[in-house]
Amino acid sequence: RESTMETPVVFLLCLSVFPGFSQGRVVREEETGFAECNVFFSGRVPPEGFSEPFHVKICQQYNKEPRFATLYSTKDKIPLYSAFKYTKAAQSEEEDWLVEPQIDDPENDLQEMVHEADIAGSVASLGTNQALTSDYVGSGYERGLLNPSLLNEKDFQMATYTLTNAVPLSPSLSKSWHRDIRRVVEEALVPHCSKKDHLYLLAGAIPSNVLVNGKVSVPETLWLAACCDAPEGWSLALVKKVKEENSLADLAVGELEQQLPAGVQLFKGNCGEDNQRQEKMEAVLQAVALIRSGEQGGTSDNQEAKDSGFVRKVAGIIATPFIKLLELLIYVFVELVKFVFRFLWLVVKQVVSTVLNGVSNLWSGVVFYLTEISKVLISIPCDVGKVIVNILQGFWGIVQDVALITYKVLSIPMGFVLHLAAFPYYTICAIPSLLNDIATGIGGTFSLVIDAMGTLLHGFYYLAAHIVKRFVPKGSSDD
Repeated sequence: RESTMETPVVFLLCLSVFPGFSQGRVVREEETGFAECNVFFSGRVPPEGFSEPFHVKICQQYNKEPRFATLYSTKDKIPLYSAFKYTKAAQSEEEDWLVEPQIDDPENDLQEMVHEADIAGSVASLGTNQALTSDYVGSGYERGLLNPSLLNEKDFQMATYTLTNAVPLSPSLSKSWHRDIRRVVEEALVPHCSKKDHLYLLAGAIPSNVLVNGKVSVPETLWLAACCDAPEGWSLALVKKVKEENSLADLAVGELEQQLPAGVQLFKGNCGEDNQRQEKMEAVLQAVALIRSGEQGGTSDNQEAKDSGFVRKVAGIIATPFIKLLELLIYVFVELVKFVFRFLWLVVKQVVSTVLNGVSNLWSGVVFYLTEISKVLISIPCDVGKVIVNILQGFWGIVQDVALITYKVLSIPMGFVLHLAAFPYYTICAIPSLLNDIATGIGGTFSLVIDAMGTLLHGFYYLAAHIVKRFVPKGSSDD
């Protein structure tokens, strides 16, 4: 099931797997139309002009297959139209009404379409944006399907029983509308469309200011738009006024669009309305006229039967207060039963929540305890290893200290002995060498003095000889 709004809000609307409904894919904001359900529109283009922020696009799915598309108004709480194709009608109907909690509470964990009783009290603001079964109780209206179940085969038929495909109708109006639609589609539209799978149908409702229980809008007009998108194509619209139960008017699709919000275009290119073949269109209109005249003839033929039932109507009017009282009592009883079940559900939910919280806390404690024990057990070998390493380091330090002390203790007397043994060598043994040095010094000094005196005398002698040679005249050898 796909769903979007024209605002940035994106709803996820899924169909329940009970009974047989399947989840779908969210239509992203960048996608257009109804995603997989675009096949139900001519040219795969949905109607344009429905752009209010409270318009929700829903792709209705069943057994993982798209069945029809719906544009839902969360303001009026009714569908504005449902788009579908005619399939072979099923022989019997099975009503099984469901609601979609995602419309009211997109943040809840439920991603499926479910029975209303299954989510009572568990979905926030249930019924704020959609109609509920309780809105119809005692109102005199029934849930009228826009996409009639009688025009669908088995799988498609089951998918139509959702409150997003229903509008408030009186029982007689709902019966006559579905009868007229079925006859028009089967006897006038399908036989005159050359390609049956190219017959696109839009069944819609125009909301009014009349509200059921001050909540759900009663439509003022019901309409059907058909498009035969084939080589010999045509388009047609039918309108039934709610206040005129026996009325059924045929008109052009463009004329119907004038009764809808401004700017609405139901079919792409008006389904070739400007180029459709006149004879084909006349054949379709003639078939519709025959059906409409037959309904009117049947109405006149039954007038006598209606008159004969006047007494029964009067009796029904008299019995109405009692019937309403009975309906009220039944409604009160149903609400009381719902309240009891809701209360029991809350109690069970609270008990289960308490038990689950206790189990969760116990599990957390056990996990924490086991984790801490594991940490301690893992740390024991590490601590033992650290202690052994510290003992070995301490022992090695003690050995080093003992060796150092021993070395220092032994090094003191050895040095003393060595110095004491060296004292005679440096003292007594040095005396001869000292005396020798003294003698050598004295002898050297005496020799030096003698040499100096000899040198001095030789100098004087040389000086005297030089003076004599210079100043005494030379004589004979005898002289």
